[in-house]
Amino acid sequence: MIGGRGSGKTRTGAEWVRALATGDPAFCARAVGRIALIGETYADVRDVMIEGPSGLLALAGARPLWSPSRRRLEWANGAVAMAFSAEEPDSLRGPQFGAAWSDEIAKWRRPDATYDMIQFGLRLGDRPRNLVTTTPRPIPLIRRILADPLTVVSRSRTADNAANLAPSFLDAVVGRYAGTRLGRQELDGELIEDRPDALWTREGIEVARRDGMPELRRIVVAVDPPASSKAGADACGIVAAGLGPDGHAYVVADATLGRASPQAWAGAALALYHRLEADSLVVEVNQGGEMAIAVIAEVDASVPVIPVRATRGKYLRAEPVSVLYAQGRVHHVGSLPALEDELCDFGPGGLSSGASPDRLDALVWALTHLMLGQRAEPRIRRM
Repeated sequence: MIGGRGSGKTRTGAEWVRALATGDPAFCARAVGRIALIGETYADVRDVMIEGPSGLLALAGARPLWSPSRRRLEWANGAVAMAFSAEEPDSLRGPQFGAAWSDEIAKWRRPDATYDMIQFGLRLGDRPRNLVTTTPRPIPLIRRILADPLTVVSRSRTADNAANLAPSFLDAVVGRYAGTRLGRQELDGELIEDRPDALWTREGIEVARRDGMPELRRIVVAVDPPASSKAGADACGIVAAGLGPDGHAYVVADATLGRASPQAWAGAALALYHRLEADSLVVEVNQGGEMAIAVIAEVDASVPVIPVRATRGKYLRAEPVSVLYAQGRVHHVGSLPALEDELCDFGPGGLSSGASPDRLDALVWALTHLMLGQRAEPRIRRM
């Protein structure tokens, strides 16, 4: 169920769960004995889905027994609903269910991992199913669910529930944002592929795209190293760009690696450097960067490395680079879908998913160095 703010998504989800748990014949042939409740955090499940004004405990009629310490609701017939946090997808390994209610998946930090674990657990009963209630954001998981032929989509608009909303909210918020891109997403529940407040647009990238490139005067491979390679660590952003004779920049490769050892991503960056016959590596040194430079030197000490250090936030560093795109001075050579997804989903608060924009970071370092006069001294090559 995709809907706008205050459109009744939570109440719908709560009514659906109760109907399954109590065996309402309009919803199921017999009661569903085990149900999963998944929100962005456990606090969201408790405060919104269970104890909230539209949650399960607020529904009319017999109430289930709520045991916060056990994170479970139990109905008189023995049906149980268990609370899970989307921040801990591995907590869904092992348990099995006949139904699940997944709330606001568009803002989960690890949407794909959590959603996949839910699917593996839906293996009880005659007709396991998952109700997703969310205000949409243009993230890959939302697109994936909508494209699935097994998905049945219901939509609701904020205006559809106007009778239950404060008149001042309707006047101030709906009146202000109605018809805007942000309003279409947050009030009408529309999936807007370009994030309204993103620094980049797909149209802008597409217009400047090139199938080939001129002979480049200078090529750099930028590396945004992760702080660690443990489970849940950020990816290592690796992006190559060059400066053409026309003064324009050409983004030629994205070799970003997820959850790789330092030796692995250093090897990937150096392989790209040699394949493109680049001039240098540009490496961020804020998080473990000095270690990164040492690892690169161990693999190939002849490669010149330019260390760069972030003194401003990601958004402030990205803004001048996005202006270069708006001026038509940056061209993507061929298709770079994963990188472009990050660019078109990056706004003042970062990515919609809350994940680290590792590809974008590497791109910003490369283009800042090539086009914006990044002041950094190259390291002396070791012979």
